[in-house]
Amino acid sequence: MATLKELTSVEERITGGHRMCAGCGAPMVVKWIMKAIKEGDQAVVSNATGCLEVSFGVYPYSAWKDSYIHTAFECASATGSGAEAAYKALKARGKVADNYKFITFGGDGGTYDIGFQSLSGAMERGHDMLYVCYDNGAYMNTGIQRSSASPAGADTTTTPQGSQSLGKEQYRKDLTKIMVGHHLPYVAQTVPVMPGTKYMMDLYNKADRAINEFKGATFMNVLTPCPRGWRCDTATELDLVKLAVDTCWWPLYEVVNGQYKLSYKPKEKLAIEEWLKPQGRFKHLFKSEEGKAKIAEIQAEVDRRWNELLFLCGEEA
Repeated sequence: MATLKELTSVEERITGGHRMCAGCGAPMVVKWIMKAIKEGDQAVVSNATGCLEVSFGVYPYSAWKDSYIHTAFECASATGSGAEAAYKALKARGKVADNYKFITFGGDGGTYDIGFQSLSGAMERGHDMLYVCYDNGAYMNTGIQRSSASPAGADTTTTPQGSQSLGKEQYRKDLTKIMVGHHLPYVAQTVPVMPGTKYMMDLYNKADRAINEFKGATFMNVLTPCPRGWRCDTATELDLVKLAVDTCWWPLYEVVNGQYKLSYKPKEKLAIEEWLKPQGRFKHLFKSEEGKAKIAEIQAEVDRRWNELLFLCGEEA
């Protein structure tokens, strides 16, 4: 496994000067995913409409150094899988000499919701490609509307908190496990590169496996901070990501050919309110007895999902 120091000398495949918001987690995720592509290999990136697309490709400029295709929310996976199929045909005929990797990026709106059908199709067909979801928990690009990845209790523009509402009612869809149900060779859940943690290089190491070790369709789900949507300080946003892991709201694990493996198990599992409280989108939950009851319900759901994951990984609760 490569070290952080070694990887700093690897040439960047995205440029500076893009227009993502200050503190946005998506460029962090893209940077380290793309570093996992081996020197000499080429890449084709397919990208669903979203924050990453509108900010990385402001016409006539592009922050991508590799071949890049932007398509609509619902068809990024279909586009990526079509490019991969065309490449295989051209390679077989001797018309392409270079070795290409195919990676599709989408936010949670373009992955969990609008793009789910084409994602499921591409994964089921087994195209040799990696799909990466940068999950920031809402449709951040179009005004912070709820998605099926939004946490329960979140105040969004389509689930506003108020006298008759405690924010989003439903719990987050577990897309990572849904992808496991497609019987892929590799599925992983991770977070941005986190210096100072035991899982500092978890993102890169999993990207390296997904891109270079396995043939066929692979999937990675990455919790990606959004200061605007989470209503948090850019200076402390990665602390929130760490709290998401330590409260077990966002566990780190991988599934290799159907076998679950836990990547990190906190020595002391923190209460979910430690993650909720620093985020403005949950502040209303701490102002009433009904809100505190909702926090207790969220804690119970986190505990249930965590214990289920421990069982699947063969770990003790």
